[in-house]
Amino acid sequence: MNFLRYFIPLLFNLYSFLILARVLLSWINVSPYNPIVTFIYELTEPVLRPLRNIIPPIGMLDISPIAALILLQILESIIVSMLNV
Repeated sequence: MNFLRYFIPLLFNLYSFLILARVLLSWINVSPYNPIVTFIYELTEPVLRPLRNIIPPIGMLDISPIAALILLQILESIIVSMLNV
């Protein structure tokens, strides 16, 4: 159980960094055929696509990554608090 208290936040932090990397990649002109870019998009799209369907863009700004990061933080705190009981 002690292992999970450290492993769960690590996974959530790693996924948050992948979402941030995707945001940064959208700002620069990178080939979508790059294996690293493809890997990041394939891992983050299952979370971001449903949020994009719910949250419309504000002008040209897609705020689904912000919502995903907030939801990940909430989910992480719920899971960690359940492990601490």
